Amino acid sequence: MLTLKRDITKDYNMINQQLLNPQSIVVVGGSEDVAKPGGKILKNIIDGGYSGKLCVLNPKTESIQGIKTYQDQEDLPNTELAILAIAAKFCPPTIEFLSRKKGTRAFIVISAGFGEESEEGALFERRMLATLEETGSCLIGPNCIGFMNHNYYGVFTTPLPKPDPKGIDFISGSGATAVYIMESGMTKGLSFASVYSVGNSTQIGVEDVLEHMDENYREGISPEIKLLYIENIGNPKKLLKHATSLVRKGCRIAAIKAGSTEAGSRAASSHTGALASPDTAVDALFRKAGIVRCFGREELTTVASIFNHKIPKGKNIAVITHAGGPAVMLTDALSEGGFRVPQLSGPKAEALLAKLHPGSSVSNPVDFLATGTAQQLSDIIDACENDFNEINAMVVIFGSPGLSRIYDVYKLLDRKMKTCKKPIYPVLPSLINAREEIESFLEMGNVNFPDEVTFARALSLILKTPSPPMEDKTIQELDKKKIRDVIQGAKSGYLKPELVGELLDAAGIPRVKERTVTSLQEAREASLDIGFPIVMKVIGPLHKSDVGGVVLNIRTGEEVKAHFTKLIKIPDTNAVLMQAMKTGVELFAGAKRDEKFGHLILGGLGGIFIEVLKDVSSALVPLYNEEALDMIRRLKGYKMIQGVRGKAGVDEYKFSDILVRLSELVLIAPEIAELDLNPLLGEGENVFAVDARIRVEELNS
Repeated sequence: MLTLKRDITKDYNMINQQLLNPQSIVVVGGSEDVAKPGGKILKNIIDGGYSGKLCVLNPKTESIQGIKTYQDQEDLPNTELAILAIAAKFCPPTIEFLSRKKGTRAFIVISAGFGEESEEGALFERRMLATLEETGSCLIGPNCIGFMNHNYYGVFTTPLPKPDPKGIDFISGSGATAVYIMESGMTKGLSFASVYSVGNSTQIGVEDVLEHMDENYREGISPEIKLLYIENIGNPKKLLKHATSLVRKGCRIAAIKAGSTEAGSRAASSHTGALASPDTAVDALFRKAGIVRCFGREELTTVASIFNHKIPKGKNIAVITHAGGPAVMLTDALSEGGFRVPQLSGPKAEALLAKLHPGSSVSNPVDFLATGTAQQLSDIIDACENDFNEINAMVVIFGSPGLSRIYDVYKLLDRKMKTCKKPIYPVLPSLINAREEIESFLEMGNVNFPDEVTFARALSLILKTPSPPMEDKTIQELDKKKIRDVIQGAKSGYLKPELVGELLDAAGIPRVKERTVTSLQEAREASLDIGFPIVMKVIGPLHKSDVGGVVLNIRTGEEVKAHFTKLIKIPDTNAVLMQAMKTGVELFAGAKRDEKFGHLILGGLGGIFIEVLKDVSSALVPLYNEEALDMIRRLKGYKMIQGVRGKAGVDEYKFSDILVRLSELVLIAPEIAELDLNPLLGEGENVFAVDARIRVEELNS
């Protein structure tokens, strides 16, 4: 695909009022045939009740769908917005004419045949972009379904959600996927304030739309829920900046990032390089911004549905059901996601049980049987709201076998959801048997969660997504001059051990006492200086252990002689590193530069565990203490750091300080392409770098 590469240093965010609320629209290529994009988009604008001046440009007729049609573009009146449904080759000259002759300042190009297909198509995009820059106009597309908000439906697809200025803002890099996501959301009761299908993002991409929403956000007026479907993050820094800002203003954002690949990391020479895949960078960006990352359409719209509710203040959930199976599956999924379904007992539980049919259970899940009534559901909800203080939220599962209508249950549920202080999540699975009742429930302004397991997993995603970290002012200063002196004097490639040591010292990262030797005499002197026991490692081979290049627990001068003589003969070895022998929990810390995302910091268990378990957390720089501690506590092997079975653990604050210092180091020295501290050895307050490798590369200008 030969898509146009935008210069991300330029400000292309030209979203204007002519796009958002045009007083006049021309559909170029409008048609009577509503099976064609030009015909369907015109029909949608008409059916949506657009109140401005609407016309069509088509050389074959004088009226289309009852709308005034101009056969010659010279005869067109001045028009604020033009929607183009014509062949790609005609789009550049049409945009040039309308922007220069008819004052048009907003364009939606739904046509395909641009950079996604050929180099000629990419040239069309460049011509359009040049005109837009010169005339100060904005463009959505090309190769998209269009744009819509409560002012007009500028899309050629269905379904069309009800216009709701307080609904969801949805931005998609794929037109077809946008339709499928809207369908998924609408069936759950979601409404949309705006839908941006950015297509090839010739001028405006997902990040640019988010920037506009951030800079024009008005508390209490602007939509607070944002959904993103992204296939390419063109400007990660812009996305991070404005998503973070919106979340801090009270917005909630969920996103799918499709198309991530680890292929680029397969050839990496370091542990950090192999672990820091493009998808790892996406995870880190979303986490830093407070974006809930989803991996499918149903997951995304379910997260958005939860955003429409209050979020629980704790992890204790009451499962209220009249069907055992869904309750069991929900309980399992909640437990796997970090929630608790605590047992309810005592006099108040007994009093509640007395109000239910024989055979019911209130232990949690609260099962009031298939014969349960609306009144019994009311009693259960009231008890969970008022009597059981340990409960933070309720999930109500209520479907129908189709024997009778259940409007009364859903009306009761609607009332309780609007009056209870604790959030209540409705799982209404009978999409066919209770279709009319569910539609009535949604028309009351509610949303539905048709599948209990999808709901639980979505709630867990929200729980596990932190708020954006606050800037940390307590980070200690590093020796910037020393760091820059080392980097500026170094050649591209892996640094010599002595230079690595100088960088670690300048960054304040503790390391074991060591010396690099090239002769037996130097080895003898180093052993006396360091003291026994000693570790000896070859310098030169990429993976020392694989070639037998590491010897531990050397305790005598004779052993030093024997092992040095053997190690120095290993192919590609040019020196031997001698270090003091330390014990403790093996840890790992690293940094990797991504050309688009910047540096990633990684931390986890070290030694062979990094290769076998790959238990690593990551974060984008700048890394703050709060984030570093969170990285450590998210590790599956966190209990090893805490200490298990009588073995001493590691001071997590010392470990987190090293991670933060690595972040500061690569900010001062962005030329560092990859950095491995593997292992770090930790025991109590003592955390030392035992083995370190740093590779530097010149920065792209």
